[in-house]
Amino acid sequence: MRLKKIIEVEDAVAVIHSGDVIASAGYGGNGTPDQLFVALEKRFLETGTPRDLTLVFAGGQGDMKDKGLNRLGHAGLLKRVIGGHFGLIPRIEKLAVANEIEAYNLPEGILTHLYRDIGAGKPGTLSPVGLGTYIDPRHGGGRMNAMTTEDIVRLIEIDGEEFLFFKSFPIKVALIRGTTADPDGNITAEREALTLENLALAIAARNSGGIVLAQVERIAAEGSLDARRVQVPGVLVDCVVLAEPEHHMQTYGTQFSPAFAGELRVPQKKAQAAELNERKIIARRAALELSPNCVINVGVGTVPDQVPLVADEERVQDLITLTVDPGIMGGVPMSGLDFGAAVNYQAVIDHCSEFDFIDGGGLDAAFLGFGECDAGGNINASRFGKRIPGCGGFINISQNAKKIVFVGTFTSGGLEVKIENGGMRIAKEGKFAKFVRSVDQTTFSAAYAQRRGQDVLYVTERCVFRLGEEGLTLTEIAPGVDLERDVLAHMPFRPAIEGPRLMDAAIFKPGPMGLRESMLDINIEDRLSYDAASNTVYMNYAGMRIRDEADIRAIVGAVDALLAPLGRRVHSVVNYERFSCDEDVFSKYVDAVEYVEAAYYLDVKRYTSGAFLRHKLGSELAKRDITAEVLDSHKVAKQRTA
Repeated sequence: MRLKKIIEVEDAVAVIHSGDVIASAGYGGNGTPDQLFVALEKRFLETGTPRDLTLVFAGGQGDMKDKGLNRLGHAGLLKRVIGGHFGLIPRIEKLAVANEIEAYNLPEGILTHLYRDIGAGKPGTLSPVGLGTYIDPRHGGGRMNAMTTEDIVRLIEIDGEEFLFFKSFPIKVALIRGTTADPDGNITAEREALTLENLALAIAARNSGGIVLAQVERIAAEGSLDARRVQVPGVLVDCVVLAEPEHHMQTYGTQFSPAFAGELRVPQKKAQAAELNERKIIARRAALELSPNCVINVGVGTVPDQVPLVADEERVQDLITLTVDPGIMGGVPMSGLDFGAAVNYQAVIDHCSEFDFIDGGGLDAAFLGFGECDAGGNINASRFGKRIPGCGGFINISQNAKKIVFVGTFTSGGLEVKIENGGMRIAKEGKFAKFVRSVDQTTFSAAYAQRRGQDVLYVTERCVFRLGEEGLTLTEIAPGVDLERDVLAHMPFRPAIEGPRLMDAAIFKPGPMGLRESMLDINIEDRLSYDAASNTVYMNYAGMRIRDEADIRAIVGAVDALLAPLGRRVHSVVNYERFSCDEDVFSKYVDAVEYVEAAYYLDVKRYTSGAFLRHKLGSELAKRDITAEVLDSHKVAKQRTA
């Protein structure tokens, strides 16, 4: 068999020259081309070349110790780094902190899209992602240290609307990875946990006049690969190296799992109920924000990790779809050194497409950790003293999910709580305040979220805040917690206060909270609200499922009870996101809609981003003498209402 493009790894990295721009694909230990990193590091340590490389990467690629891009963390080897997340690569992070390299931190999703735009010959990537944060050139432009001075992000205005422009640049070397290659360089990924940005990055390098180096774990005969399984065609690949097993693990925690590769589904064991501690309390309260049919993202960290565990305990995993930002849709995400992989998933899509979904508003909710929060509701999750982990996909997700739930303890560093008698008390306060007068770095801009009308919560073990017109607004407090002593005394500012009401007592008791029953109940009384100042009734039917005529009667009864006593007609706004109605009662539901409009409305704005429901509901309404238009977003409904 003629080997053609199959060469020794030392020969592959020998084509990298000083001053080159190199970019690598990977996510944690998923799809990370470690064999190429090992060889490149060895060459530099032995010869002192290449030097002054510019390194570009979207997802963090490392184990927080020695693997992945940590192997390239040498002064002299790197001159500039443009990356999405530095928390897994402390060797490079230290170079940035020490001002030994130029360093930029850009959102993970922006970098995946930039690869695609470079490959397409476009001048750059245009996006609102990063506005109001430290990515915005008015607030630093993603620069991580004093020696980084060049502006690589520009503010642009189009038709009165602001965007950020991330300029393209040529990529001279792409480092990618797959499972199998043939002598022509065709690459498949059947044993990989993720498909990542390999194709976009290969096209970017090829069309920049650069080269593509790929590592695989096995070589197939020429012409033997199923063309439909080829992820990167050989025309894009210059060199292929055969990796040693220790440098081609599926993840940094697992050599190979067929479940991670989607070869089989594994039995789901019922997880043991986690200890009822402050982290679980937070996750339980956050889980109350779940609704049927929602698509969610859960961030990295000991508190966000608890949300899926609570969902499992409460038997609601079948009612929600979990996603992981490198491309996992559905299933059960892994944690620790396996993070990024999943089992029993519905699909794996490429990294770039996942961020198309995220940036376009596809997430119904996201549950993200936070480090600092200020009076305005701004969040810092990217820089803490000499630690600069960066944003990863945090900015993409937090700016574009319909609902954001920030989760974290009220203080950190030794916090101890006692959960007893359906409530909680603070046994030992944490050393470090997380609510501060001003965040060190703005990773989430509350002002931008307010302009977009996002629903934002901040959930701690002792209280809950919402983002209101006055900024951070305290709305709930845990039973047993003293407002002045346990909350306000540890804040350098006084938040706006509404109530506060007590957090649900079920959160603090052993045993399930009954979340499944609650999610399946239409809860109609909690879904209707009337604003007297604007004479508008708001009906939140998001995630609601109508199963029978009893559900319809409950809705009509609640509407009558709210609106009949007013003695006048009202404006109405109805949220139909993820709404569903069983087919055998759909016509009767529309009868109820017709009755309510005729009895009470001056006008009505209905909206849902679901195209099929928009068409189905609009078509049925059009058959009757009532408002038939169903708008495609809350934003449009709000504009029409103003």
